[in-house]
Amino acid sequence: MQRALAGYTIGKASTSDVGALILIDLAAGQLFAPTGLLSEEALQDHVPDEILHAAAEAGDLFVARLPDETPVGFALVSLRGGTLYLDQLSVHPDHGQRGIGGALVNHVATEARRRKLRRVTLSTFRDLPWNGPFYAKHGFREISHNDMTDWMLELEQIQAEDLDVSKRCFMVRKIGWL
Repeated sequence: MQRALAGYTIGKASTSDVGALILIDLAAGQLFAPTGLLSEEALQDHVPDEILHAAAEAGDLFVARLPDETPVGFALVSLRGGTLYLDQLSVHPDHGQRGIGGALVNHVATEARRRKLRRVTLSTFRDLPWNGPFYAKHGFREISHNDMTDWMLELEQIQAEDLDVSKRCFMVRKIGWL
């Protein structure tokens, strides 16, 4: 387990964490309510249990914890197109603005390096302060639509079923010096 910030640690999640992670995801999702970017239905949605269970078993789910081991945030990743893709980053609002999200992002970058991958990628809302600008502050840059790979274009089509993709972007953070 890696120390994140004073009082928090980050490490691999276990399947026993899934219930708490769903509650974190639901609470964090409520930050989107005033933006109008998500439907009421989407605001009540969370990463499916079976995906979180499978990711925990595969070592693709990382959790930020309090000293008493209570989860307060998580990062879900998957391998896509030779990159480590950040599928979901959620921090409980009660623990927001404390650097936990940034620590989780840096943990994901460390994991990409450990896996000998050269990039971390993600898709996010371009202008929400806790989305695009947050990731830019942590070393990500926007990928132009012309430079998006086939898997990104396919994922964008799926996202377009429920989201206004004109307000979203794909971003990349290079790992290492190459």
